[in-house]
Amino acid sequence: MSLPSRRSLAEARIALGSFDRFLLLYCTMFAAFGVASPFLPALLHERGLGPSEIGAVLAAGTAVRLTTGPAISRLADRLGQHRRILTVFLAMAAVIAFGYSLPAGFAIFLLVSVAHASALAPIVPIADAMTLAAAPGRFQYGWVRGGGSAAFIVGSVGAGQVVQATSLGGIVWMNETLLALAAVAALWLPRNALDRPLAPRQADVRALLAAPGFLPLMALAALVMSSHALHDGFEVLRWEDGGIGPRAAGLLWSEGVLAEVVVFVVVGPTLLRWLGPAGAAALAASAGIVRWSVTAVTAWLPAMVLVEPLHGLTFALLHLACMQMLSVVVPPALAATAQGIYGGVAVGTMTAVMTLVSGPLYGALGPRAFWVMALLCAAALPIAFAMRRISINPSGSNPAEHAPR
Repeated sequence: MSLPSRRSLAEARIALGSFDRFLLLYCTMFAAFGVASPFLPALLHERGLGPSEIGAVLAAGTAVRLTTGPAISRLADRLGQHRRILTVFLAMAAVIAFGYSLPAGFAIFLLVSVAHASALAPIVPIADAMTLAAAPGRFQYGWVRGGGSAAFIVGSVGAGQVVQATSLGGIVWMNETLLALAAVAALWLPRNALDRPLAPRQADVRALLAAPGFLPLMALAALVMSSHALHDGFEVLRWEDGGIGPRAAGLLWSEGVLAEVVVFVVVGPTLLRWLGPAGAAALAASAGIVRWSVTAVTAWLPAMVLVEPLHGLTFALLHLACMQMLSVVVPPALAATAQGIYGGVAVGTMTAVMTLVSGPLYGALGPRAFWVMALLCAAALPIAFAMRRISINPSGSNPAEHAPR
């Protein structure tokens, strides 16, 4: 058996080094999200805000993300400074997070929420664009993203322990620290093909909107991803009404998140190779139809144990499929812009709308409201099948990367 060449060993070290750096970034970022997301409403309540004021603070942050994320992501593409902009905005988010520890009122917390959301909005789109550019031939994007999901769980659990031992204020310094560490990790990322300024014609977003398959892909992602809105807001209530207690509900929720990690790291890349990204997206939409249809008719615990792991398909597999399709249909010069539109405009706007209507839907229809979520996934199926016409390289690389500019 021949020994590996020096070149192959050097390439392996480079690949491992790139993977380690991106994994560190995603773990610190998503752990910071996990620390803050579950406990921020309770923290605001402790600071004296009422339910309507808490809703306004959170809604303002969500609204500003829809514009800030795509705008800053496009700026990163235009300047070719993805690593630097990512580092700066992570550092800004770490500093702004301190505002949640102030003994302030509604107006101040509203400003803090808007500023913090503005800083956070472009972070994941830019990080995803950089990771997808660095991944081919070195590592799987899903490995990095799955590590982030696992870190989110660890952050949430760790924050719960800190809150129980100290106070809700502990999540502020945990969030600050993790975001600061993420900024350091971003500064440590290797350079890649995205790190170059663009000519105005290359940065023209009209080229992105005209790219074959881009707008259908946005519609596909928006339909399936937004179908989770009713689940996120009312699934636990549905379980309680069906006789499932808090401990079992917590285990069911954890089962879904664990399935997400498994799909990102292990199952998803294999399914993408077997089915292609369009086929994987069709499988994700089909899983959504099954998941929400079962939830609409029963909250029987054994049935929930069987369908909750479908979250790994309806979210993680769909996200992996969309990432691979974006790497093909999007001009490389607009990679971060595309990520900003994907997460902020398409998925973000549709999810915000579905979240807004979920309350009235559940109030009027009860569990039958999940049929509406199943219909959203059904509407995505024809789009997924149509996307199969787009030629996709099995490696996930974009042939346009090698085209003359």
